[in-house]
Parts: sequence; structure tokens; C-alpha cells
Amino acid sequence: MSATGMTVDDLAARARETRVVVVGGGLAGLAAAWQCAKVGMAVTVLEAAPELGGTLRRVELAGTTVSAGPWGWSSRGGAVDELVDDAGLTDRVVEAAETATWIARVPKVGAVPAPETTILGIPENAWDESVRAVIGWGGTWRAYLDRVRPPLTIGSERNLGTLVRARMGQDVVDRLVAPLSVGGFGLAPDEIDVGHAVPKLNAALTRTGSLQAAVAELRAERAEQGESTPLKSLDGGMPQLVDALVARLVERDVQIETGTRVERIVRVGDVYEVAVDEDHVLVDDEGDEGESSPTRVADLVIVATGETDARRLLGGLLGRDLGTSRSVAREVVTLVVDTPDTDAAPRAATVHAVPGTGAADSVVVESARWPWLTGALGAGRQLVTVAFGSSLQAPATAALGDAETIELARTEAEAFLGVDLPTVADAHRARFELARPASALGQPEEAEEIRARAAGVDGLGVVGAWVSGSGLARVVADAADETERVRRARLFAAERGQ
Repeated sequence: MSATGMTVDDLAARARETRVVVVGGGLAGLAAAWQCAKVGMAVTVLEAAPELGGTLRRVELAGTTVSAGPWGWSSRGGAVDELVDDAGLTDRVVEAAETATWIARVPKVGAVPAPETTILGIPENAWDESVRAVIGWGGTWRAYLDRVRPPLTIGSERNLGTLVRARMGQDVVDRLVAPLSVGGFGLAPDEIDVGHAVPKLNAALTRTGSLQAAVAELRAERAEQGESTPLKSLDGGMPQLVDALVARLVERDVQIETGTRVERIVRVGDVYEVAVDEDHVLVDDEGDEGESSPTRVADLVIVATGETDARRLLGGLLGRDLGTSRSVAREVVTLVVDTPDTDAAPRAATVHAVPGTGAADSVVVESARWPWLTGALGAGRQLVTVAFGSSLQAPATAALGDAETIELARTEAEAFLGVDLPTVADAHRARFELARPASALGQPEEAEEIRARAAGVDGLGVVGAWVSGSGLARVVADAADETERVRRARLFAAERGQ
């Protein structure tokens, strides 16, 4: 018997009587559906795209199945590891073999390794040779002033760009901090909240009196505590996770519909009416298509779409206009390239550019990070992803045709990696709403407000990167927590007389 007086049989019966509609079949939606299905709830997943997976949807390149978006996850928190285990894929987990990062197009320098003794690109010692190689002598002397500058507003600045610029100068911002924030998250340093990005930094700054000393203290603390968050993936690619989760859901009799765009969600009495377009397609567990009603009735609704659709659908339910998407438009071009000079190795697995110095923001050699790709692609080939677009500029590929986009991505990859890539064997382009990280200025506050309003509507949940912050680890952990809140409120509602 539970603490509320309900027996296990009571909870199981209530779960079986509960109808759940999950709007969105990306990883957040599938994770939410799994949380409901595994306790016996009747779940329907509605996905507007022709296939499930969202950014993890499968792409076939040169005979190899790869992901259109994220290639792995941070092990921080363990939420993705737990989901992978639930999906039966634990024996497929691998850690990145190569994680080195370089910075390209540094003015008057070219490409150099990113210094390792930094946090968010902020160095612990401006005189370190690896730092000086990036910011030059002038930048080093300016950064040194951080050590002798009076405290003034120490410990109170939230804007990362403003803090680093004031303490260590523009060169550190432009050449060290910005390449990481723009290349990795699509945001400029002036859009990052120090308190959320590195919660202990301001306190350390107050204690030590300089930004460099604060970074040194925090790095020493992390080393002492043995903090490590390996980058993980699946041998054979991330689309396996989508396939395995779908298989688990089908085993639990979850109804999955693709090509089904939800037009509106309306609360009618104690239930929800979820209206879809007229061209929806029902896909059963045999992959066959069928027909179904244009309206779904549900006791619980979990909105797991991208930001634009989520704001549209939630506006009426929450009683306010949620405005437009604040996500960043990013295009990722995936290339399988021939490398005739097999002795010439790329500079690093990941190369970010100094923002504003070229068309692309970053290039990642996925075949260097994940050795299973080498065997799949064959000798003399590499798979690289080239990212375009940030909050500073729209994707340079936005108005280009496929052939022009592929050629631009190839030449950018050559420049970033310092190797000849004369032939593109296969390519794919995908455009995404790149959600802001949880460290973006204003993002946590806005997400908290939306979540508070959603919590005031019985049976409504909101998940996805636009509220959790970007990164698979955050998305999955947040989806589990939010779904548990909605699920628990439903199962124990009888004890509150509802």
C-alpha cells in the first residue's frame, strides 16, 4: 500500500484507465511515452514528420546509417544511460575515442589547439604558451590586468561576455570564449549566464580576486573530486536508440502515428481533445498504414514538439501568447569524403572557428570520435559534419541549392581540418531549431514560468530541449521528471478527491 493509502492494484487500475497523448515523436516525446507506457497507461504518440526521432532521425550515407543530428550524449546525471539500458542497448555503448578541440581562423595565426586549462574558454593562466598562441602577446598582456585589477563588481556579473571582457579583454572573448559558445551552442558569450554555466565561478572570483585564479581554483577542485563526464554514443549510431524505444513502446501497445500534425489542443471538461490535420497516417506495429479519427481524446497530454509548434499549441491552454521561437536556425551538412592521403590526419575531432571569420561555425570529424564508423565506411574515408548558423548570423547555406551547399561544406571542412578532401562520396543536409542551452540568459526563468503555468493545468506536461535546455542528457532527464510529475498527479488524484 502506498503512503496515500492506495494499493498497487488501485494504482495499476487507474493507470490502465488513463489515456495519454504525446505530441511529438523526438527523443523527448519517446522518453515521455515510455515513462507512461511502462506503468500501463494507454499511450498515443503523434508525430508530424514522416518518421520518428526528431534530430536523431536516421540518414543513410554511403551505405551506413547515421544520425541527422546529435551523435552522442554527456554521461552527466545518468538519465540517458538509464534510458539506453531500458531500451536494451547497454552493450552497444561506447565512449568517444578522440575529443581534442582546435580553434580555426585565429587572426594572424590560423588554426591552433584549444587550451586545455580553461573553463568555458576562460584561461587559468594567460601566460600559458597554449593560451598565448591563440590570443597573442597583446591579448596576453591585456588578460594579465585581471590579476591586478581592483575587485570593483567582483562576484556579481551574470553576462559571460561582459565579465570576461571587463576582466581579461576582447581577445579572450573573441578568440577563446566565443568559438566554444558559438560553435557548440550557437550563442555569443554575451548571451550566456555565468551563474548557470558555471554556478561556482562568481563565488570563486570573489574569494580569489581574479578571474584566472577563480578558474584555477575550480579546475583544481574538479580534478580533486575526479569529475568526469565522458561523451558516449552507440556502436552503430544513435538511430538505434529510436528504433529500440519504438520497439519497447509497441510491445506495450502504444499507438504511434507519423505524418500527423496536431492543429490544436483544447481542454473540454475533464479531458483533452487533440485535433489533427486530415492527412494523418496511422502506423501499426506491423508498419501498415490505416485510418483513425481526426480527434484524439486524452486524460493527459504531453507536448514534446519543437519550440515553434509548442508555443503555438500551448498558447491557448496556458491563456497567453507565448510569442515566437527563440531557438537558433542551424544547418548541419554531413559529408562522407574520400581522403586520398591516408597519412594526412585532421587537426582534431572538433574544430570551432573564431565567429565572423567564415561561413561555417564548426566542423566535427565523427569518424575520428567514433571508430566504428571507420569500419563501416571503409579505408580512406572520413565522415564530417559542418555546422552553419548561430544567433550572430543565419546559416550561410540558407539560400543555396544542394550542390552549392555541399561544395561550401567541403571547402570549409578542408580549411578547418587542414587536409585535402577532394571528393564527396555522399552528403546530407538538415536544418534544425537549435534550442538554447540552460545557461542562456533568461532561458531558465522563461522555462520556469511556462512550467509553472502548465502545472496549473491538470494533466498537461511540457518537455523538449526548448524548456530543458539543449543536450540529450538534459532533454532525457527533464522529460523523465516532467512526465513523472504529470503521471503521479493523475495516479494519486483519487486520494485528493478528484
